[in-house]
Amino acid sequence: MAFDLKRVLKVLLFASGGPLTVKDIQTAITRFHEQATNLPLEGSPVSEETPVPDAALPEGVVVAPVDSGEVVAPEPMEDDEMYRDVPSLITTAQIREAMDTITLELQAAASEVLLVEGSTGWRLVTHPRFARWVRLLRNEPPPVRLSASALETLAVVAYRQPVTRAEIEQIRGVSADAGLTKLLERDLVFVVGRADLPGRPIQYGTTDAFLDFVGIKSLDELPASDVLSPRQIDTWLQAANQPDVTGDSAMGLDETEETQLSLDQAGAKTATPANA
Repeated sequence: MAFDLKRVLKVLLFASGGPLTVKDIQTAITRFHEQATNLPLEGSPVSEETPVPDAALPEGVVVAPVDSGEVVAPEPMEDDEMYRDVPSLITTAQIREAMDTITLELQAAASEVLLVEGSTGWRLVTHPRFARWVRLLRNEPPPVRLSASALETLAVVAYRQPVTRAEIEQIRGVSADAGLTKLLERDLVFVVGRADLPGRPIQYGTTDAFLDFVGIKSLDELPASDVLSPRQIDTWLQAANQPDVTGDSAMGLDETEETQLSLDQAGAKTATPANA
């Protein structure tokens, strides 16, 4: 059987200790060809001790034979057809196409494992319906759901980031202390830096764990939101920080007069005698 990219990817996914990236796969292919070029020619004798010509040694220097006691067994690269016809370069499109095929095959077979692509690469994960068995094996408690308050805070941070605590509280209208603390503990948000504002308040943003939490690869995949878009929030915050001045009509005053007397002018007019 000749080289099969899909089967190789399955093995690499299983053996990988973390997310598998395109770069990881291409590096493995490059290492394969590097090792293949460094292998000894087929049929060439391999001696246990490499003789050193006496003329190459300084006078009086004696080289003792080295016996490590270990024999390196050659990998079955020449005998196994899987290692034949390995392309020198595998493109990103080829890897992605193979990964998509594996994903569809696992879904069609109702497999106990799934292939998911996150912000840091592909991973094999257990199907959610078997999550309880995994927790029993690891003796882990059931996951704790985020409260509605924490979810609202997380949404503001995701769409507004980098965002300060004061901006979150202005948008939500309530304190954000509890929500931010919970999100920081769950590693869904982190401190990005400090805003260029008086007091240099701390700014918050989302982490890679947030992308895995919502099942997206980048923030660009967040659904569009008219309510939490930066332009809408900027307009809202500007209106909240600079309220409109109350007009005469709101105070019940007559707007038909061209000018309105001030309190001092009105008092002076009242104090003037009628026959003056």
